[in-house]
Amino acid sequence: MSLMEINFDGIVGPSHNYAGLSLGNLAATRNAGAASYPRAAALQGIAKMRGNMEMGLEQGILLPLPRPNEVWLEALVADEDTDPAIVAGAWSASSMWTANAATVSPAPDTEDGKCHLTVANLVSMPHRSQEWPDTLKQLQLAFANSAHFAVHGPVPPTFGDEGAANHMRLTSAHGDPGLEVFVYGRSGGRFPARQHEQASRIVARKHGLDPDCVLFVEQNPDAIAAGAFHNDVVAVANESVLFTHELAFTNREGTYEAIRAKCPSAQVVEVPAASVSLEEAIRSYLFNAQLVTPPSGEMRLVVPSECRDSMPVWNWLQDMLAGNGPIRHVKVVDVRQSMANGGGPACLRLRVVADPTTIDPRFLLNSSKADAMEQVVTQYWPEQIDPGDIGDTTLAESIRTARSAMLSELALSELA
Repeated sequence: MSLMEINFDGIVGPSHNYAGLSLGNLAATRNAGAASYPRAAALQGIAKMRGNMEMGLEQGILLPLPRPNEVWLEALVADEDTDPAIVAGAWSASSMWTANAATVSPAPDTEDGKCHLTVANLVSMPHRSQEWPDTLKQLQLAFANSAHFAVHGPVPPTFGDEGAANHMRLTSAHGDPGLEVFVYGRSGGRFPARQHEQASRIVARKHGLDPDCVLFVEQNPDAIAAGAFHNDVVAVANESVLFTHELAFTNREGTYEAIRAKCPSAQVVEVPAASVSLEEAIRSYLFNAQLVTPPSGEMRLVVPSECRDSMPVWNWLQDMLAGNGPIRHVKVVDVRQSMANGGGPACLRLRVVADPTTIDPRFLLNSSKADAMEQVVTQYWPEQIDPGDIGDTTLAESIRTARSAMLSELALSELA
């Protein structure tokens, strides 16, 4: 097989709005009540996917989930007196951040030689806890080839699991065996620690990982308190490179030593707090970037335009490029609609190492399919949603129509 990394981006759904439902996500709560622009958000996401393909990277897609989620509302016995936050939760388009869809262990790492995916339960936030059944349905469809994939249901909801946003993999090359690093938090600060240690350990056991090729690392509580609700807000890995903030992990030096012991080829690119504060790193989402290796072999960091707007961050990136480190290029993308709700380029993608020929082709993107998606978005996605629009029955019907049009265009009627 020809194993390669494929980024599966979430298509931003037509109900994209700013309800501020995510405690600890400072961007989301800061912009609560602002007008959102679903059409622009979806087009920005597709443009980012096009940019990946232009670099020679394989690109996949995951579809918006059914919204408003009437089944969820009925289970909560919703009526005219229902808390507006519950109604807003039923409209949430948060599944666009597919870094939280699942945790993925590639075939070279697993005991049975299959790529394993465990859907995340996302129990820490009510509006996200409703996602996993529909996400699981998509994963089972996209990765239905049982000779190459094993798709698992969620870990017990007692243990909060937020998926790949708290999981990193270090290896000499994507198709080689690697070291899987699971990052968890401990509760007790002003914001919840969303990834539980036991959830990470359960996933590792489900995937049949060699204990000698796994690390469980505690996230720095100061990072969580500063707004790093997931590890991917302060650290990201690609092949042999760990790109991280100095304050990402509780035991910084111990973490680096353990990584190097288990993966001797690992290189740590650390951003000092003296150069970029934790607050500035989180505000700009410097680490919620896509760190990728195009066919050219020169590693690239795909950052949101907010990084260019931040003088400390941009100056540090220019100094990094002037050196001889492993990251050789920085690419800026506009995902401002996603950023305003607390999700950067890395939030929008789930990385799967696999042979593309083993995946349902309807979930793989090419230029003509991107053209078709843009046409559907332009025709059907709402241009703007104001806070008072959430719950409106006419808008709800147009959102359902928009999603149905996309499913029809992509021949994915099974997800209706």
